[in-house]
Amino acid sequence: MIAIISDSHDNLPALRQMVAIFNELSCSLVIHAGDFVAPFAARELRRLRCPLRAVFGNCDGEKQGLITAIEGGGLIQDAPYEFSVEGLKIHLRHIPLAPETDLIARSDIDVYIFGHTHKPSIASKGRLLILNPGEAGGWLTGKSSYLLLDPKTKKATLHYL
Repeated sequence: MIAIISDSHDNLPALRQMVAIFNELSCSLVIHAGDFVAPFAARELRRLRCPLRAVFGNCDGEKQGLITAIEGGGLIQDAPYEFSVEGLKIHLRHIPLAPETDLIARSDIDVYIFGHTHKPSIASKGRLLILNPGEAGGWLTGKSSYLLLDPKTKKATLHYL
């Protein structure tokens, strides 16, 4: 199982709960689509028992601090970030593409993940799975959300704390 979050915006209680859930589920990877905000919040993700892959969001100003905060347990870099995991090619960014047509036309991308909007969504266009986990922080909507992706079936489910 792969866990996907975005826009945690320094909400330490929500991050702690999510880390506990992801560890209990034995997730193989956690993906963060940006906007940790401060390095102290990103340090919470070092308690994960699986790797973390992430991109910087538009509110992530202290980039070196974030890199250091997750060092040893994960990787964070500028978007877009493309990588393969468990048979899936993933395109990760914070701010969504408008429109996604370039990715739809690419036959090598299986999953497109973005954040920024704070609105969770699961959609498909052709063979491309398009995912937005919403907001882990829950500051705008009052709901902290995350996605779980089964890489074998390529099915994603939305969950709330």
